[in-house]
Amino acid sequence: MIYLDHHATTPVDPRVVEAMLPFFTTTFGNAGSVSHAYGWEARDAVEAARSAMALAIGASDKELLFTSGATESNNLAIKGAAGRQRRRGDHLITVATEHRAVLDPCERLARRGFQLTILPVDRQGYITPDQVAQAIRDDTLLVSVMLANNEIGTIQPIAEIGRLCHARGVLFHCDATQAVGKLPVDVEELGVDLMSFTAHKIYGPKGVGALYVRRRGPHVRLEPQIDGGGQEFSMRSGTLPVPQIIGFAKALELCLAEMPDEGTRLAGLRQRLFDGLTAAIEGVSLNGPEWDVPGRRLDANLNVSFSGVDGEALMMSMREIAVSSGSACTSSNPEPSHVLRALGIGDDLTRSSLRFGLGRGTTADEIDLAIRAVADSVERLRKLSG
Repeated sequence: MIYLDHHATTPVDPRVVEAMLPFFTTTFGNAGSVSHAYGWEARDAVEAARSAMALAIGASDKELLFTSGATESNNLAIKGAAGRQRRRGDHLITVATEHRAVLDPCERLARRGFQLTILPVDRQGYITPDQVAQAIRDDTLLVSVMLANNEIGTIQPIAEIGRLCHARGVLFHCDATQAVGKLPVDVEELGVDLMSFTAHKIYGPKGVGALYVRRRGPHVRLEPQIDGGGQEFSMRSGTLPVPQIIGFAKALELCLAEMPDEGTRLAGLRQRLFDGLTAAIEGVSLNGPEWDVPGRRLDANLNVSFSGVDGEALMMSMREIAVSSGSACTSSNPEPSHVLRALGIGDDLTRSSLRFGLGRGTTADEIDLAIRAVADSVERLRKLSG
């Protein structure tokens, strides 16, 4: 098997596993148990991890809280802000290409009486700060825009949007799940008030995520979505998963250390893959932005359509290659990708698309094997359908 679906999830790095192991067996205390050494040791390890991760994104320790993943972080940010800050207004703004973990909470709030504006994107998946400026109203409570798209890799102008939101006194949330660990991310430079990310996209364990919540200029307050023991600054109750948190911090540390070289390597492999596919197969079209200008698209992302071929049938016909046709979180939905539809791509090409997500273990030999496997399958399926 050749794994080219790193946007869905990543394998846990062995160095991350090594860092986690003691916290399953010897250092197994509950970080909330403050009456004995087992709890103190777990608490100190969690706070060291929190401090390192906060520093890595330009935040302070008390601005970073742990959740079960990016989906929970997004829900807490959006619903929590709406519940606590409704006196500001009841208008929300987001983007048509957001992950369902952002769109669905916004749409749930709309069913509860909030006003929702969903901004359209251009053919490459971009919005402009002017679009946001024109959409903001006196009753706008929150703007939510993702940093890097999980299907087409588009990197949005978050810093400009952040400055605009602050100037208008509007809270700004950013889903940075696909960006943290792959791009330089500084919450102050980006001007975000709330930012979601998770461990399993950066070679860390599943089941743990984080939410940045600004505490200065402005001090953002959220309505908790999970009640209980008052952990995580009373914003997210529940026993902390100490091993996962330690692994999360280690995974982020490794990604930041390797980011410059790894980004260059993956961009080169992505170019090799695209050139090989277009040379071997007719009717291949790129979905999302070009990468001729740095910083426009994630280095590891390639999304293409193959005319005259069903994407699901293509995936099923090459069992040796692990790819996807869109977001892994909506893979059970038979409808075409809402992201590609938002670009104005017709259903035929949308249904014929594949998303390739390259990663730390991807090699040039694997790329060449994948090109041949895709080319053979496309040719075979076109003959069958023709």
